[in-house]
Amino acid sequence: MFWNANSDTALQSRFWGSLAFRLTAGYAFAGLLLFFCASASLYLVLVTELDRSTELFLGDKLNVLRTMLRERPDDWDALREEIELESAARRYQQFYIRLLDDHGTPLLTTPGMEESLDLAEVARHTQGQGGPVLLKGRQGRSLRVTAASIPVGSSLTKNDTILVAVDISQQEQLLARYRQWFWTILVATFAIFPMVGYQVARHGIRPLEEMATTMQHIRSTNLRERILPEGYPSELASLAGPFNEMLDRLEESFERISRFSADIAHDLRTPVNNIRGEAEVALARARTVEEYRDVLDSCLEEAVRLSDLISDLLFLARAESPLTHLRRESVDVGQLLCGVRDYYEVSAAEGGVTFSTAVPAQPVIAELDRTLLQRAVGNLVSNALTHTPAGGSIVLETCAEPSAIRIAVSDTGVGIPPEALPKVFDRFFRVDTSRSQASGGTGLGLAIVQSIMLLHGGKVEIASQPGRGTKVTLRMPTAA
Repeated sequence: MFWNANSDTALQSRFWGSLAFRLTAGYAFAGLLLFFCASASLYLVLVTELDRSTELFLGDKLNVLRTMLRERPDDWDALREEIELESAARRYQQFYIRLLDDHGTPLLTTPGMEESLDLAEVARHTQGQGGPVLLKGRQGRSLRVTAASIPVGSSLTKNDTILVAVDISQQEQLLARYRQWFWTILVATFAIFPMVGYQVARHGIRPLEEMATTMQHIRSTNLRERILPEGYPSELASLAGPFNEMLDRLEESFERISRFSADIAHDLRTPVNNIRGEAEVALARARTVEEYRDVLDSCLEEAVRLSDLISDLLFLARAESPLTHLRRESVDVGQLLCGVRDYYEVSAAEGGVTFSTAVPAQPVIAELDRTLLQRAVGNLVSNALTHTPAGGSIVLETCAEPSAIRIAVSDTGVGIPPEALPKVFDRFFRVDTSRSQASGGTGLGLAIVQSIMLLHGGKVEIASQPGRGTKVTLRMPTAA
């Protein structure tokens, strides 16, 4: 049998890629760590308190004997009761006391002390020690031993020595049982915590799975379906809101694309059908040279319309691409408007329209894409010329604002109805379809103007009154 490293890696990746597994691992690790730290802390507290209790007991015994030797050095009955008899009455924590005179001769000893302790070893370990020491007795029991030199009566030269030993084997058994239970419970929690954590994780991600199921049902054909935030945890409810807003934007984009596709098909079909119709009529019978020339002229005109439409569509597609870059340069906006006026001045004169510019004496300089700005202003002027009757006027004006420049194109044309103003920047939208088609319009002019403004980080505004004219205002930042 061979070990497959790829399958093992894939298994680990599958488990670790599961949110439920990660939550379970996190819950189990945190629970085990918390239990271990809490139990270890309690164990340390218990050990500390037991040691402190033993030291307090030893200190209390020494204080009692010190007081008795200082105040009643000849009361041997009381000393014998304290040393020999009281210890026998204790059942669970045995202690031993040995009283020695200043020559090292034993005066009083608790019964059984010599059998339980090696007194020579005790004397060796307690000599010079400032506190209790831990020793092993003859029977393997653990004892905590301390020694102290105590003056007798009012004598300044006579000192007795007291050895006090406490059997702490009961305490060690208690700690051993604690450790045994600790490791037993730790092993049990190591098995239980992952199972409990997995159930908690599965219950916690169930709303997320329900949301995922709802999302899987959403297709381009049912973008109206939404995730209702009611009943979900606050974190997922806050996620449902932006997701529904994204669906709203997608639905709007799909509808716009659908309308855009239908409009493209309609506007491309018209010139193609015209070309096809002219060619079929011309080929129905023999024609003169002039008649063929008229047919070719008509086909050329429709081809130009078709080419302009395709160019506008390609421009809009490039303008919406995030990779589109402007060729910015320092542009004198006043001179640019004068150039546009010179270009359209002949067309305005032929239509009987007065065309003028209002440019400040101080040059208006900005970092702009000259070609795109000329196209935007040209589209606005072309629209104004189309919808301004003879005797009307068109004015191009510009001025510098604190952090932007303003360009306005005003005319005294037929105006735009109020209900049509919100739609004028939509692609292929025409206020007067017959008029626009007759003049060769594609319904993309204002959409192109808006795209150019967005590329420059600006905006376009329009105001109009039917029968009194229209004013379109462009605002762009002076620097990139």
